[in-house]
Amino acid sequence: MKKIFAILLPAVALCFASCDGDLLNKTPESTISPDSYFKTEADLKLFSNAFYSQFDDSFYEDQSDHFINLNLSNELRGGNVRTVPSTGGGWSWTMLRRINELLRNIDKCQDEKVRAEYAGLAKFFRAFFYFEKVKRFGDVPWVGEAFDSDAAELYAPRDSREVIMTHMLEDIDEAIAVLPAAKSLYRVNKYAALALKAQFCLYEGTYRRYHGISLSGHSAEDYLNLAVQAAEEIMAGPYKLKDDYLMLFAEENADPDEMILAMQFDRTVQRKNNTTAFATMSTQGAPGLTKKFVDSFLMKDGSRFTDRKGWETMQFIDEVADRDPRLACLTRTPGYTRIGATDVLAPDFGSSVTGFQLVKFVMDVTLPEVDRVDKSYNDLPIYRLGEIYLIYAEAKAELGTITQDDLDKSVNLLRKRVGMPDMVLADALASPDPYLLSDEYGYLNPVLRNASNVGILLEIRRERSIELAQEGKRWDDLMRWKEGKCIDQKMYGQYFPGPGKYDLTGDGKPDVWLYEGAKPSDKTMQLLKIGDKTGVILSEGSYGYVDNQQGIDHIFNEERDYLYPIPIEERQLNPNLTQNPGWNDGLKY
Repeated sequence: MKKIFAILLPAVALCFASCDGDLLNKTPESTISPDSYFKTEADLKLFSNAFYSQFDDSFYEDQSDHFINLNLSNELRGGNVRTVPSTGGGWSWTMLRRINELLRNIDKCQDEKVRAEYAGLAKFFRAFFYFEKVKRFGDVPWVGEAFDSDAAELYAPRDSREVIMTHMLEDIDEAIAVLPAAKSLYRVNKYAALALKAQFCLYEGTYRRYHGISLSGHSAEDYLNLAVQAAEEIMAGPYKLKDDYLMLFAEENADPDEMILAMQFDRTVQRKNNTTAFATMSTQGAPGLTKKFVDSFLMKDGSRFTDRKGWETMQFIDEVADRDPRLACLTRTPGYTRIGATDVLAPDFGSSVTGFQLVKFVMDVTLPEVDRVDKSYNDLPIYRLGEIYLIYAEAKAELGTITQDDLDKSVNLLRKRVGMPDMVLADALASPDPYLLSDEYGYLNPVLRNASNVGILLEIRRERSIELAQEGKRWDDLMRWKEGKCIDQKMYGQYFPGPGKYDLTGDGKPDVWLYEGAKPSDKTMQLLKIGDKTGVILSEGSYGYVDNQQGIDHIFNEERDYLYPIPIEERQLNPNLTQNPGWNDGLKY
């Protein structure tokens, strides 16, 4: 689900936005004559507003090893569930045609300052467009200008990711140089361009390192250094962290200090999202955090939960007690109340397949309509300062140059916000976390495991997964770190030692009754039949971890699944397009 969020577009702009299709669509976009358009700032703004629809407003639904639904995504299930599509599959080039069309006609505007700014905006979005394509497909054709419908470029082969990344760097640097530096919550500015650069440079640097890719041109280290430089420039800019982590995501209006760029939602003009209903309603797929992720949270004193005796089978109230406060900002813990309410709520197993029910992005219960499907109107983050701190720290750690001072001006600011003790470089290096290196729960790539500074790399990954939880980052992180096998690990929920009544709120009264046989006649608590899909399935039959995915494979194919397949029809139309490794589409070229 994607939405244009920055402004309601008039019909003149939608004439362009409605021309759907792909790179091989040979119908020229001639609804409006370029000779009479692109001449004023208003023209350029209206035309470019459609570019913002590239931002995904449903990222909070993205599944991974840390976050699942009742029905696992095709990416998580893997194996034979994933096939080569006939068409679609993310191989759409319509937006690139629009971007290049603006650049082809930009000189029609006589105002030099306006012309420069909108050329920079278009190049930001072209870099963004190609970042999404490289993440999904790897090598793709570079199309740097608009062309006629019979042009040979329609049948171009794929360019290497280094060619694409080099052009992206050129585009983003030009955008950074000309975009406004003033804060601008809902429109791209210089700092949003720097954030995009930091993102894709970190992605490419780590992708090459962990996938063992060496291409002529930029090295992995080059990209990591560029990520550091872009992050540093943002960190020296006008942004600061919001004090309240929970409200950063739940309030109606984005915080102008931490949010560099946000998606705007507004009840008065019917621009809404589904964040609150997704977390609270039983009809929205029952999303929940996995036990593996919950167990990775540190204790609030900075010690490791998984160093405690009996952590594996600890029951809910004990498991979530005295943990990093961000855990209570992500999932219902004992004493949880909705914003704007006083009633203490237990996790609802009808709305959460794991029992670790979501809290992040859930709006104030007193606000009109928010509990209904697609009726939330909290702004959603695209780029925020918290992520920039994490990019900076990770890139420095991957380069092997990180210092305690680097941590103190990045991740330790995130920890201070929630009252967590500082990350100490010497301690992390001296004692890498066995949990995060275990085959059952941790990272498996030997490049990481054999790194001399593995301890600090693990801690920064822990910090990133917690701080950015449910913000659509985890899948991309697994792909760039070459950690797809994390998908194969168990996706369990809460632990129950057997049938019985359980207090999940900490008030001494039972909230959930797990039973076998006949259903009890009790309406004061949730009644969950053991072994029943509508109740709860436990890993060991009558006891164990909540495992409603039991019998459903989740298998990651290391030789295939790091990239998506190119659709069959696209390869039929353009035989110069090679297929990605491991994907069999039946074509012999």
